[in-house]
Amino acid sequence: MQRSIRQAQPPLEFIPPQLNLLLVRGLQGLLPLIMRSRTAIRQVEAENVEVLVDLYRQFQAGNVRFLIAFRHPSANDPFVLAYLLSRLVPRVARQQKVALQRPVHAHFMYDRGIPLWAGALMGWLYSRLGGTPIHRGKVDRVGLRSARDLFVNGSLPLAAAPEGATNGHTEIVSPLEPGLSQLAFWCVEDLQKTKRSETVLVVPIGIQYRYITPPWSAIEQLLTTLETDVGLATVPTSSADAAIELILYKRLYRLGEHLLSVMEQFYSRFYHQSLATVKDGSTAPPSNLDAPISHKEFAARLNALMDAALKVAEQYFNLQPKGSVIDRCRRLEQAGWDYIYREDLKSIEQVSLLEHGLADRIAEEADLRLWHMRIVESFVAVTGKYVLEKPTVERFAETTLLMWDMIARIKGQSPFDRPKLGKQKAVLSIGEPLSVTDRWQDYTGNRRSAKQAVTTLTQDLQTALEKMAIRE
Repeated sequence: MQRSIRQAQPPLEFIPPQLNLLLVRGLQGLLPLIMRSRTAIRQVEAENVEVLVDLYRQFQAGNVRFLIAFRHPSANDPFVLAYLLSRLVPRVARQQKVALQRPVHAHFMYDRGIPLWAGALMGWLYSRLGGTPIHRGKVDRVGLRSARDLFVNGSLPLAAAPEGATNGHTEIVSPLEPGLSQLAFWCVEDLQKTKRSETVLVVPIGIQYRYITPPWSAIEQLLTTLETDVGLATVPTSSADAAIELILYKRLYRLGEHLLSVMEQFYSRFYHQSLATVKDGSTAPPSNLDAPISHKEFAARLNALMDAALKVAEQYFNLQPKGSVIDRCRRLEQAGWDYIYREDLKSIEQVSLLEHGLADRIAEEADLRLWHMRIVESFVAVTGKYVLEKPTVERFAETTLLMWDMIARIKGQSPFDRPKLGKQKAVLSIGEPLSVTDRWQDYTGNRRSAKQAVTTLTQDLQTALEKMAIRE
């Protein structure tokens, strides 16, 4: 079962990075075994690794500071990046006869919420691996100060995901958050203040996952399970069917349409949200595979549903719906944490039983309200036509697994226990570094020019990652 919060907690303390190179070397040695036991990844390939080899050579010579800005489609990305740095970069360096100091590794920024669901041990481990935490939903001055110092003075480069969270899609890049671009300009500023001459770079890295053997049978079985869970009549499909992709697509789309209708009724009836598509109380499962709604209507209804779900949580926390869906999710997450991890109750064991009981009720309800945000978070990148545009097994699998995530949350199960559909290959693409130092003059002047320089760098990084995401 998914762990729920029923008691108020002390405030979330900052977890300072405490890099332990002995631990890094040990885990790098065990990485292939860890990946095999924890993931379905069996191969890792990378393009343009020589770019990273040269960057590490220059970094170790004191000529550059750089930030690795990587795509974040999956929770497996840290394993893949660790393999790239610990295995592939040293291998290419040896081939090029470039001597690099070992271990090849990076400091990294991670969401402060990870140790909450992965356990306190993960916070301890991330700290010893050189990680620094950040609160995603607020101006985290302590976290930013730590990341800023590591970027300028750390013994290793810095790595971070500019998307801020996973989106479940290999070929769709979520809108990037501007924080990493701002951090890069701060690095240039801090270096100049101390009369240092290193060049500051941001290197984009794309990550894609492909199935070694197309798992059509596993996808069909998972679809059947999901159809049963939501009350849909199953349509048996054989992997030998000539039109398997078309049949599976119709089943997938029917499942999505039914989930949409059920959730629209749920929010309309029990949370009094106005949804134009809800005309009556019926949620009868569609029976015809050949009469789906249009993709345009599907996308419009999905966006309206996500807006309604977020409003349910925002109304409770007294937040105004402002910004993108991702912005709203981040603010809600922080508002929930403020109710659960109480800054005003640092010594919670010393408060009266009455105050403690009331604090527990607030924490429990805040956690329940965050459930609505988590549902939305899973579907931020869903378009309604992702599979139809390019009906690859990867797109089928990604979309089916996102629906599994949602149904698991509704059933009270952990979405982190995702089924593994088949063995995968990770393919990384190292892009051309973006020079932040060369953009410094655009940044200086006034607040408007600085904001525009940050926006331009973020857009250029977005473009670079999107180009790598659509490669064959």
